[in-house]
Amino acid sequence: MKNIKKNSLILLLITIVVVFFVIKDDFNDIVNALSKANIMFIVIGMAFSVLYWFFKSLALHNIVREYREKIKLKQIFKQITITQFFNGITPFASGGQPMQIYMLGKSGLKFTHSTNIIVQDFILYQMALITHGVIAVLLNMKFGLVETNPLLTTLTIVGFTINTLVGLGLLFVSFSTKFNRFVVNNVIGLFSKMKLVKNKEKTINSWKLKLKEFNESAVLLREKKSLIVKGYIYNIIGLACYYLTPLFVIYALGFGSSVTVMAVYACCAYVSIIGAFVPLPGGSGGIEGSFLEFFGHFMVPSTTKAVLLLWRSITYYLAMIVGAITFNTFKGVKEECE
Repeated sequence: MKNIKKNSLILLLITIVVVFFVIKDDFNDIVNALSKANIMFIVIGMAFSVLYWFFKSLALHNIVREYREKIKLKQIFKQITITQFFNGITPFASGGQPMQIYMLGKSGLKFTHSTNIIVQDFILYQMALITHGVIAVLLNMKFGLVETNPLLTTLTIVGFTINTLVGLGLLFVSFSTKFNRFVVNNVIGLFSKMKLVKNKEKTINSWKLKLKEFNESAVLLREKKSLIVKGYIYNIIGLACYYLTPLFVIYALGFGSSVTVMAVYACCAYVSIIGAFVPLPGGSGGIEGSFLEFFGHFMVPSTTKAVLLLWRSITYYLAMIVGAITFNTFKGVKEECE
């Protein structure tokens, strides 16, 4: 929270640098292409981006209602838009989850329940992301949709592996009480030796109680298969909306005949997998570079760059603006959920 201004400034500087390198060689052609954009298709692209937020909200709301039935979908939707802002200004999108836990706490949920809700929601999102990645790979193997070079192939494999390991790791932490106790005992023991923890036993017991509630909550969710299935499907649909957004941007610029729906889907799935492990706010640099490489096979460089700028404006910068505005009006009081 204290670093919002600092992170926003860093993001602004990164954005300026990235945009400069994108437009510096084709400035006039890019401006010309953007000036002729079809507004109707831009609006449709924006609608698909909002649908992505909506289905993420449905996925989270699906789990939250197990703990607080009266919480409204519109409240969760607000929180999702705010999350887009905090994800966007922090490396590895690391600021979104803590902010979600904080906002759920403001809505009346216990810390352990809020934490577990976000962990389970993130696991379902990772499962959907991996599923789309597998589908994209299979489609590309079958139809030869996207040409790749060794570097892109390596980055895609690394991204796919990291996302898979993160999902499996969170599952392990959610259900392995022995591992969690081992970590708590050793970490707090180390902090105690470093004089960072005053009362070792009291701190260990406090964390063991939190972990017990966390694990019990995870087991409760695991036993409700329909809850998991619905959350997974919502994330699948949401990501599909996100992956198809570039298609409408391409239509808006009048180049719809140069690319197929499946090719756009596969390219965007690859871009998302690579961007997930780029250690800069919003995956800046990695997202733009991989987008230009994958989509560059279908369009000339100036057109690809114009599509990239418009797509990033819709899916990233618009989300940041909406999230920042919503954050400044967020109350989060329990009464809003009634």
